Amino acid sequence: MHFFPGYFTDSCCSHPLYNPAELEEKDAIGVRQGAQRHLQAELGIAGEQIFPEDIVFMTIYHHKAKSDRIWGEHDICYLLLVRKNVTVNLDPSETKSILYLSQEELRELLERGARGEVKVTPWLRSIAEKFLYRWWPHLDDVTQFVELHKIHRV
Repeated sequence: MHFFPGYFTDSCCSHPLYNPAELEEKDAIGVRQGAQRHLQAELGIAGEQIFPEDIVFMTIYHHKAKSDRIWGEHDICYLLLVRKNVTVNLDPSETKSILYLSQEELRELLERGARGEVKVTPWLRSIAEKFLYRWWPHLDDVTQFVELHKIHRV
């Protein structure tokens, strides 16, 4: 079930199916393997394009968001970062379209969302404001921002 259908959101977000092989916590390898698998499922990025070692485990955050009067999200999520040229082959049942945005274009999208012109997931705004805008100038080396054991409340 999609609680926020038709909303702009981060590149790949969801709840991948349970896989016992992805429970390994050392160096967040299980999380990174799950992300690799989910990039294939959601964006059609073949596993041989992105390997777990390409995925940087940045931090953990906790959020709550209402979708409608009944449904919503209450999650502890991992923020992962990948910088790599890949071929995307969208699954239309998962993803309607994608945008590659500059920092300024993301700000404009979030402003349009705040005005109600487009739908944007609440966590995209929170992630951008709390994390992405700080990380963006340092994408060549984000190690100073890695917080493996901290859970941010957004």
